[in-house]
Amino acid sequence: MLDFFGDFDLPTIGVLSAATVLAMATMSLIKLKNKEVQVDKAVSSILAGGSILGGVVGKSIFNVIAVSMNIPTITAIIQSSVLAALLTLVFIYFLKKDKVKSLAFKNKAGIFSIGLALGFLSAFLGIGGGPLNVTVLILLFAMNTKSAAVNSIFIIFFSQLSALLLIAFTTGYAEYDLSMLLYMIPGGILGGIIGSNFSVKLTDNQIDKIFSVTILVIIFINLYNIVEVTFL
Repeated sequence: MLDFFGDFDLPTIGVLSAATVLAMATMSLIKLKNKEVQVDKAVSSILAGGSILGGVVGKSIFNVIAVSMNIPTITAIIQSSVLAALLTLVFIYFLKKDKVKSLAFKNKAGIFSIGLALGFLSAFLGIGGGPLNVTVLILLFAMNTKSAAVNSIFIIFFSQLSALLLIAFTTGYAEYDLSMLLYMIPGGILGGIIGSNFSVKLTDNQIDKIFSVTILVIIFINLYNIVEVTFL
């Protein structure tokens, strides 16, 4: 969405997005702490550990491409293309998920690797990664949509936190225009409150429908961004 409005450069968008998503994830975890939502603490902890490392690696590679090499246009095309492709696969999976058998991954090294991959994509693409996280958690850990959404927030929290800490301890934030955070962080917190309340009240089927519509909207926005950056 920030790329769509075109008011900020790509590195700034990454910071704005990460900070807002981190605020959302923090509030969501606080709100969901005392709710009756199933969370596999063992799996989530290992996934979170992997996502921390993945977040650092993803943001480091992003900084090399977008900042050091100074090729933001190519980076934007890569980000939008990869995200559109991944979300298209996610959408197809959700249409067919009743016919796809879910796994129950138990290997700790494998779980850590999955967390690393999800954290990497989350940080590199500059997104929370929710739709992708939820799909992977359902497919590989036999979670329902509601439980997968909650566990996804753990991954989002740690991947975005690690990405922001990496910037803090390397380049710092002085070169970024972060004035919009005064509005975006409260918006992220309010969104986290509203979203966590809906999460426990809606059925899995209702969440699936909202999820699918949201994915379609994001896919079309990314396709528009690719066309705008390439041809307009």
